[in-house]
Amino acid sequence: MSTDFSIRPVGIPAPVQIVTTSNAAANEAVQTDLPVSQTVAASDTGAPVRNDLPNHENVSRQVVFDQAAASFVFQVVNERTDAVVNQFPDEAMLRRRAYFHALDLKSEPSRPLSTDRSA
Repeated sequence: MSTDFSIRPVGIPAPVQIVTTSNAAANEAVQTDLPVSQTVAASDTGAPVRNDLPNHENVSRQVVFDQAAASFVFQVVNERTDAVVNQFPDEAMLRRRAYFHALDLKSEPSRPLSTDRSA
C-alpha cells in the first residue's frame, strides 16, 4: 500500500458559458385548478447559488499523521470544545488502512530466529 500523496492537474480547464434563464416560462404557465396548498411555484433563478463553506469563527483546521494507518488525517476542530467536527478520511477508512498496514508489516520478510545451537 502506497503512502505517497500527490495532486496533479489533468488538463486545461475549458471555459464555461453561463446561461441565465428567465422566469418568462413561469409567468406564462397554464393556470391550474389545484388548491394553493398543492401548487408548486418556480424557483427564483436570479438569486446566485453559493457553494462556499459558512464562516465558522470557532473552528480550526489541522493535519494529523495517524501512525497506525500510516496516513494523514485532515480535521476540522471546534476550538471551544476541542471536538472534531469533520475529518477526512473518516474513522472507518482509518481503521481499514490501519488493518491493511498491519498486514503489510506482518507479511514483510524478517530474519528467522536461529534455534540451532550446534554451531
